[in-house]
Amino acid sequence: MEMSAYFEQASLYYAKSPHRRRKALVFRRFEQAAEAIRFAVEELAPEILKGSTLEINDTHYFGDQIRPLYDDGAFPLRRRGK
Repeated sequence: MEMSAYFEQASLYYAKSPHRRRKALVFRRFEQAAEAIRFAVEELAPEILKGSTLEINDTHYFGDQIRPLYDDGAFPLRRRGK
């Protein structure tokens, strides 16, 4: 992902609970994609992160594609525990 994309608005879609038969989706908008990525990785349970979708402009990142954006050296925000 381009460094500038971390500063674009982003939308995050994720399930409230991984255990419900009918999964209600939560929609959250973030001013910066980096904030959405940090929230997804640091706040969502791993099984919920796996089923989540991050949208930045017209590009979609699904489940397992989100964590590498957080781990990337270009990630501009402070990570939890670092």
